[in-house]
Amino acid sequence: MPSFFLIQIIFNKMKTVTKNVDKVYKLTRNAAPLSYTLPTRNTRRFPLMYFDEDKNMNRALRYARNQKSPFEDEQDGNAILEPVIFIDGMLRVDRTNPVLQEFLHYHPFNGRKFVEVDKEQDASKDIENLNEEVDALIAARNLDIDMIESVSRVLFGTDISKVSTAELKRDILVFARKEPKEFLNVLGDPMLKLQAKIHLFFDNNLLTFRKNKKEVWFNTSSNKKRMVTVPYGEDPYYIVGSFLTSDDGIESLKMLESILEG
Repeated sequence: MPSFFLIQIIFNKMKTVTKNVDKVYKLTRNAAPLSYTLPTRNTRRFPLMYFDEDKNMNRALRYARNQKSPFEDEQDGNAILEPVIFIDGMLRVDRTNPVLQEFLHYHPFNGRKFVEVDKEQDASKDIENLNEEVDALIAARNLDIDMIESVSRVLFGTDISKVSTAELKRDILVFARKEPKEFLNVLGDPMLKLQAKIHLFFDNNLLTFRKNKKEVWFNTSSNKKRMVTVPYGEDPYYIVGSFLTSDDGIESLKMLESILEG
């Protein structure tokens, strides 16, 4: 059996329809239109099919309120079709309309263009996000000045000689609040100190970019050679770090560090 159908079968097993409760659905788009009409019948343009594991077949979906099933093969010839419209991105379906709830449950757009509102799940996600934000802010607040400078160089490419300590602390805290996951990932990166040092090499003009950051060159009194060529789409600082920690580049790293500390 093709892997696609195997995945579909597993997904279908996970689906259960909770009945006798009011339900609310919302569009997944960040900017929902004033109104959005959901396809409600199987057509060539919008094929509404559900793979039935028990019957081992695809079944056409069609919403008709005067029917007892959302499956077209279980409906009679008197189906009265009705539009299903999201207003301001939301759709409320009363428990008195179980056919529509079941239709939305099996709809191929479920999980892609709309989802059922799950207040408990949403609250759990909010708690997770808030805890992450708190952790990031605490970590940012507890950074010593050396780490603040290192993180600022990596995150913002900041020349710390031109920025006050208060400004650095503020910018770090603001970033930690807005992007807590990325901030914590940066703090946990074992390459953080090296990346900060690489920014320092550039700030002190020991390394320079050429050809619109496509090449990195040494710029010391004894070395004016090209260090690396940056592949298209790659982070130049990451490429420099990879070179300086390689067997070919470790001596160059020691040389640059000695000049910086001298």
